Order: sequence, then structure tokens, then C-alpha cells
Amino acid sequence: MLVFALAAALWGLGWLLGTPRRLRWAMIAALWVAAVAVNLLLPATSPLRAATGGDARVWLVLAMAAAAVWGYRAGLARLRARAVPPVATSAAFSEAELGRYARHILLREIGGPGQRRLKDAKVLVVGAGGLGSPALLYLAAAGVGVIGVIDDDSVDASNLQRQIVHTDQRIGMAKVQSAEIAMRALNPFVTVHPYQRRLDEAVAAELLAEYDLVLDGSDNFDTRYLVNRVCVAAGKPLIAAAITQWEGQISIYDPARGAPCYECVFPVRPAPGMVPTCAEAGVAAPLPGVIGSMMAMEAVKRITGAGEGLAGRLLIHDALYAETRVIGVKRRADCPVCGASLS
Repeated sequence: MLVFALAAALWGLGWLLGTPRRLRWAMIAALWVAAVAVNLLLPATSPLRAATGGDARVWLVLAMAAAAVWGYRAGLARLRARAVPPVATSAAFSEAELGRYARHILLREIGGPGQRRLKDAKVLVVGAGGLGSPALLYLAAAGVGVIGVIDDDSVDASNLQRQIVHTDQRIGMAKVQSAEIAMRALNPFVTVHPYQRRLDEAVAAELLAEYDLVLDGSDNFDTRYLVNRVCVAAGKPLIAAAITQWEGQISIYDPARGAPCYECVFPVRPAPGMVPTCAEAGVAAPLPGVIGSMMAMEAVKRITGAGEGLAGRLLIHDALYAETRVIGVKRRADCPVCGASLS
């Protein structure tokens, strides 16, 4: 009774003084340790031992019972947190959104919780060209809540053969503004942040820090290596792809979760002229649509947790011969970007 009285007094005093609940429980735990010590160390004839139960086993049994109750409550709370009642989806979306995303919500791997994660996600797309065009449109259509797009170029007539986010009426307009118009027309429920500038060292770290996931559809190696370095430093997953003529490739680079980074797979950039640009070598019109759509698909899977992504695997698509192959890729211990963290 003495110990219980002291415990009640400590709890009440802590409540009156506004002591945090966790600290009050710590004081109760300290009192329990003292009661056990008294019963273990003092002789059986000690009045203090008698006043605190007379046997340490009483307190040990009491502690086991308290631990069982706490464990039950913690497990129940965890189960409740994981359970998503049907009304949660309705509360998260308007009626118009529920109708718009119905086909996603019907998918077992996405459902209401996955669609909610899409709505809460922030994705940055580097480049509003051939790869960025389909990726941006499908991210918007899928209901990704915040989509950023960075590009310093303007729409040219030669872009329209493959860059489907732009139109003839928007020739001369900044690509990010043209992309924003198309995305908002497709889905007014998403937020678009256009950045009309080149991604460089001055802004890369600060900009990427605002997003959960980065898609790189840039057309030059300087930007690709920069995006990779910043994503590794920030622990952000990177979905990067590239195309040329009839062939494209895509992978997820995420060393924070065991996958290699871009520089692990491509440690040495090609010599000038070895990998010509689309303007120099040409590109089949639907190819960026195929690979860019894969980028959006990998983003949706990564955000919702559906299926198996391309982390640790490089997908290579040869459109000319209708062949697709996937090869395994691993982290390199000597990678100057992520190798130092390789355990």
C-alpha cells in the first residue's frame, strides 16, 4: 500500500505540475525498481521490506502483468493504425476524385490507402522533353498530389514528334509552362510546381529536398550525375531513364535501401560523341512514350508499395526488334558517390 500510495502521489503531483506522461511513467518505474531492491537487499525482518510487500516476487509478477497489458495495448494500436476503414477513403477524397481514381482503388495492390499515398506524394521530374512528357501526364492522371517539373527549354516544332505533353499552339512557350497547362487540363486535383531553369549545383540540393521521389529524364550526363549525387546525399530514390534512336533503359537507383546509385552502374561517362543526342542521331517517336510511361509506372509502384520495382535491375528495351531484357546491377564498394556507405 505504501508503494501504491507513493506512485499515486508521484502521478498526481506530475499531473499538477504538467510533467510529460512519459516522465511520470519513468518515475513510477524508478519507484518499482526501488521496491524490488528493498525486497532483495534488506533482511526479511526489516520494517521497510514488510511495508513494501516483503517479497520481490510480488513486484516481478506485477511487472510481468503490466508488461502483458502494455504489449496487448501496443499491438492493438498497431493493428488499428494499419486497418483502414471504408470511410477513410471517402473522407480523403471528394466524390469527383473517387470517380476519377476508381480503377486504381479497385486494384488490390493500390486500393484506397495506396491512392491516398499517391495524393500525399511529392514527385520531381527533371526534364519536360521526350521522357518527361509521358511521365508527367501519367503522374498527373494517377493523382500524385504535388508534381514539380524543371526545364529551361522552350517548345520547338521539332519536339512535337515525340514530346506529347506539348502542342503546336504552344510553340515558343516555356516547356514547364506548357506541361503545367496540359497536366492541369488532365487533372485539376493535382498541384504543379514549374521551375523554368536549368538544374545546377546552386539549387539542386534545396529543390530535391522538397520532394519524396525524383524522376530524371534529362538528356545530358552532367545533369544525370548531378541528380544522382544529390539524391544519394539526401537519401531520395531516383528513377532514371535514357533513350537513343530505337533503344531505351530505365532503373531505380536507391543506395539508401540497398540498390546501386547511377554512378555505380555508369562509373565513367562516355567520351564526347560516343552517345549522340536525339537531335544528332534521331529517335523513334513512340520510344520515349514507352520508357517515360515505365518511369511513371515505377513511380506509382514505389509510392504505393505495389509489386516489385526495378531497384537493383536495369531494364533495356530494344524497340526495333521488340526485345526487352533485364540485367542485375549491384553497388560498387569503390563508388565515389555511395561506396563510402556500403556496408
